[in-house]
Amino acid sequence: MHAGHRDVAQIRLDNALALFDEFVHNTVKHPDAATLRGLERRFAERLQIQPSYWSQIKGRSRQIGERLARQFEQLCHKPFGWMDQPHDGFVAAAEAPRPADDDAQRSVPQDDDERFIVSLVLSYYRRHPQRARTRLLDLLGEVLMPPTSAPASSKTAAATKPAVDDTKELWARTRAGVAPLKRKR
Repeated sequence: MHAGHRDVAQIRLDNALALFDEFVHNTVKHPDAATLRGLERRFAERLQIQPSYWSQIKGRSRQIGERLARQFEQLCHKPFGWMDQPHDGFVAAAEAPRPADDDAQRSVPQDDDERFIVSLVLSYYRRHPQRARTRLLDLLGEVLMPPTSAPASSKTAAATKPAVDDTKELWARTRAGVAPLKRKR
């Protein structure tokens, strides 16, 4: 019986996350991190719960009980019992993403592992914004830098100079694609 209870809890969590994905998809075409934070607050308001409670549900420190499941169903216009049934094709059936939405879908965490990593990075940034920005941009620079072959002994320093220029160009393009952060008051 206890294993069955865990299954219902997981199904309810999966369905709650599907409801959030549906909410995001119906609200914003190209969500970014700042927009998603605001959408999580708005989604929690729609469900008539505190944003911190929604965060605890997503983080698995709280489970969706019977009464809350029925509340989710009612406020999201789902039939009674919908939260307790698996809906594997729900996200795809809600509305298939258009090809133009591919970029937006790539920037939104797609599974629990990605959500975990994003929340870790966000927590780090919120605690140490300057250090996090510097270290994350350094890491991205390393990852996005095109692989260079090991320089042969016959190559001179002048021959490796274009690789440095390419790195600077890549870094400039990477930074140009990142929206500037607003300063705290």
